[in-house]
Amino acid sequence: MEENRNRPAASYETVIGLETHIALKTETKAFCSCAVTFGAEPNTHCCPVCLGMPGALPVLNEKAVEYAAKAGLLLHCRVSLVSHMDRKQYFYPDLPKGYQISQDDEPLCTDGWLEIPAADGGKKRVRIERIHLEEDAGKLIHTAEGTLIDCNRCGVPLIEIVTKPDFRSAEEVVAYLQELREIIRFAGLSDCRMNEGSLRCDVNLSLRPRGSEELGERAELKNLNSFQFAAKAIAFEAERQAAVLASGGALFPETRGFCEETGETYAMRRKESQDDYRFLPEPDLPPVVLTQEQIDRWRSELPEPPAERRARYESAYGLSRETAALLTVSRAAADRFEEAAARTPWARQLANLLAADPERLEAGIPVAAQSLAELAALLGEGSVGAAAARRILDELWAQGGDPREIAAHLGLLKLSDRASLLPFAEQAVAANGRAAADFRAGKTAALQALLGDVMRRSHGRADPAAARALLLELIGG
Repeated sequence: MEENRNRPAASYETVIGLETHIALKTETKAFCSCAVTFGAEPNTHCCPVCLGMPGALPVLNEKAVEYAAKAGLLLHCRVSLVSHMDRKQYFYPDLPKGYQISQDDEPLCTDGWLEIPAADGGKKRVRIERIHLEEDAGKLIHTAEGTLIDCNRCGVPLIEIVTKPDFRSAEEVVAYLQELREIIRFAGLSDCRMNEGSLRCDVNLSLRPRGSEELGERAELKNLNSFQFAAKAIAFEAERQAAVLASGGALFPETRGFCEETGETYAMRRKESQDDYRFLPEPDLPPVVLTQEQIDRWRSELPEPPAERRARYESAYGLSRETAALLTVSRAAADRFEEAAARTPWARQLANLLAADPERLEAGIPVAAQSLAELAALLGEGSVGAAAARRILDELWAQGGDPREIAAHLGLLKLSDRASLLPFAEQAVAANGRAAADFRAGKTAALQALLGDVMRRSHGRADPAAARALLLELIGG
């Protein structure tokens, strides 16, 4: 605590707003028919439109508009019936046209919000100022010989989600990004793979004396592509700005990068003002005009948000928060679980079984709902144990089949009849004479050793209740 008080940033309140860029999961680019493909050979998915060649005219991708509007609806935004595309002028090597088609004063979505967990255990509402549609730039590849440009990413449709300066800590920022990624991925609007650049975050950070309402000079931390890096960049930048202020120095608006190796931010350039971009209406594209019927239809097509599903799973099936979260890691996994849960009274047992291997849930569940329901019944009725159920699930995952037949083929069905259990019980009593004698002498805990031996000899197939009853019969309990 003492160390915390001596840090320069402790005297200030950190104020953060976010600009999050998300690449939409469309088949083609925003203004042409080039394919959107990550990892393709450089400069193989671009055309005169992507490159801004003379005479090439853009055509707006309607699916990109739909996905952008759906993102706005998921984030409780107002979707505008009329919005406009604009030219944002700036000159970077990875922007061949010399401008970006974006939206300025009439964006597609405005005035939304997203709730995140608060430090006090409650909820905090982060205000979303706007969501606008725009195109991505290319990618610079730095080598020992020089810098190369890959234009495959030029024209990929993006949404930029701009928040109000509502964050006060790195923890809140990370919570927001996690929640945002989950919602967008669940709806199938984007992969949101930060390592591939389909979700990137710019952090606008300033400091102000605690108790003050006046915002300080902000620095924009560009293109943070992991939760960890975002948290580290925020921590370093807050301390850097505080040290400057503490020494009597002055801050100024600037754009800064983040060095992953050192964990430090570094100056890139003075921050541009809005006027520097020289926005002008895009002359080659008409206004984006929507109808209320379209918006209502898109709203009806949206899935139940993952947070609401988790709450429903906890209530309806008695699941833990952790298990419910694992089942909603992807929409495909959640949908398949619900299909199976509707066919069995053992939904909780099925959920726990599926959640035991969370890594493979992200891609969905390739097992038929009826097979999952039948496996849940085997487990819930006690015909197989948990370990056996996992082996059966592995077989179903790999090649399908009938759960009961798989259990029989692998010898996984529990033994509960007297004839099957008697040899194991007799062997256990014979091999553990001391434990049998202790039990007869009143040491009831000794029965557990005998039962464990029966389970070992039967390779876990013995039904514990039936085996216990038989042991009591044999040793006179």
